[in-house]
Amino acid sequence: MTEIGYQPQYRQIEQALRERISALPPGAKLPSDTDLCAEFGVSRMTARNAMERLAADGLIRREPGRGSFVTAPPAHRRANRLMTFSREMRRAGRVPSSRLLARVVRPATASEATTLGLAPRHLIVYLRRLRLADDEPIAIESTVLVGATAEAVMAADLAAGSLHEALGRAGFVLDRGTGTISAAAASAEDAHLLGIRDGEPLLVERRVIVDGHGRRIEATESRYVAGRYGLDVQFDVELPDADLPSPG
Repeated sequence: MTEIGYQPQYRQIEQALRERISALPPGAKLPSDTDLCAEFGVSRMTARNAMERLAADGLIRREPGRGSFVTAPPAHRRANRLMTFSREMRRAGRVPSSRLLARVVRPATASEATTLGLAPRHLIVYLRRLRLADDEPIAIESTVLVGATAEAVMAADLAAGSLHEALGRAGFVLDRGTGTISAAAASAEDAHLLGIRDGEPLLVERRVIVDGHGRRIEATESRYVAGRYGLDVQFDVELPDADLPSPG
């Protein structure tokens, strides 16, 4: 029996507001924290947490004394936040879709089991999709998920819908993750699917996502056409160590 995860109230509010924001123009004013408290029956802190997550994703700007406003769609996703591909493309004013290349329940390979923290040969769900925006190929995604998600994933509309939204409806609340970003040359198969030349540069993102209990739910490799996708990065500058000699 699948264990249904608990979804915190601020996440429920955040997801509801994300849907509203996707249909609003830049500059549109959003409800105040007080209004959200009344609408959702939550505390001011809960409402504020939801709004702060939206602000951290760059979806809204908070102006003290004035309120919260929808921002212009970002050019790229922030590397430190994961937004579903479908939502990301809609935010950019594009129409997302997917071509399903594979969807099967099968035993995990040794590397898949290790990545998801499973026993060898444990059942997993394997997905492979071509992700498109306005019918232009953007990425090839290969995903493995724990077997408990099989009922939700196998029944989901993955051509026009979102995998993460389907998981959320089934009670799998994805919370955080880790990942790496690297470069690769397109293989002959990559080139055929993405409509590019063999050997063209790809941006490769590998990530593992866990739920609120720290359980690994999903591992995905996304192979993006470098000229069609980017990631924005925010960083702190590390100051030189005072005990080390400065370079000459």
